Amino acid sequence: MPAAIACQGLTKRYGDVLALDHLTLDVPTGSIFGFLGPNGAGKTTTLRLLTGLAFPTEGGATIAGMDIAAGGAELRRRTGYLDQAPQFYGWMRGRELLMFVGELFGLRGAALRERVDEALALTGLDDAANRGIHGYSGGMRQRLGLAQALVNRPEILLLDEPVNALDPEGRHAMLDVIAGLRGQATVLMSSHILADIERVCDTVAIINRGKLVVSSSVDELRERYAQPVFLLEIEPGLDERIAALLAALRAAPWVDDIVWRRPSLRVVARDPQTAGREILAALVTHGVEIQRFERARPTLEDIFLRLVRGDQPEKGTAA
Repeated sequence: MPAAIACQGLTKRYGDVLALDHLTLDVPTGSIFGFLGPNGAGKTTTLRLLTGLAFPTEGGATIAGMDIAAGGAELRRRTGYLDQAPQFYGWMRGRELLMFVGELFGLRGAALRERVDEALALTGLDDAANRGIHGYSGGMRQRLGLAQALVNRPEILLLDEPVNALDPEGRHAMLDVIAGLRGQATVLMSSHILADIERVCDTVAIINRGKLVVSSSVDELRERYAQPVFLLEIEPGLDERIAALLAALRAAPWVDDIVWRRPSLRVVARDPQTAGREILAALVTHGVEIQRFERARPTLEDIFLRLVRGDQPEKGTAA
């Protein structure tokens, strides 16, 4: 099938600042596509270009086969968009806003009421539908933003940090809604919470400083770039010994990265055989007792950090 979204050399300059640098990217139809990058990488710029809120300096893109520069009302009818900081008329009630948005898409009568009820139910806002938006919390406004993006049952959904303002329970519920759209719509979702992307997305793209670093399925990324990761849970009360252990591990040539978040120690290694042997030896040498020691499946965050730093696997070595 043709790509739902296709960017060809998409570029955006703001004066002397190159915010997006000739991005060429295909988003497969029906996928839930994660769009990753550090702050300032160009994620929001890309989404603003795709929605027509900004205009490219060079290049172009198509959504559902329509040029973003000429798609007009038909393009808007087939897409939904959630800004990372949605703003609404505070004097409106939640249901009123969704009715208003639905009317902009040409919905009327029973069809409009059905779509509004559906969007409220999906986003868990049924009980707050008749309350003024001015009294909504940040998380509720975020869910209302997703609801308005879903009113027209879009083929393609563009979400900029959709769970940014939600508490853990709300984020879990919102991700379930997004995951439930698989096969019904194409979702392009940017986020800085990599665990969320890993949970719901089947394909991802990583950009850095406006340039595409990689675009691939999550499984292919793990196969190509993931390094061995060892997880240790340290016994409490060993601060001085742990400090010495961390210093020794950081100096080891087979260690790529270390994350210490009490009581867990995460070691990303270049050589799994050496790492397994030497970590245990270092624990004995420094008298550090552990409750758990295991080799873990590398996360998307491990891969992301490696690629953003510019690291690449060497030829002939395990990634």
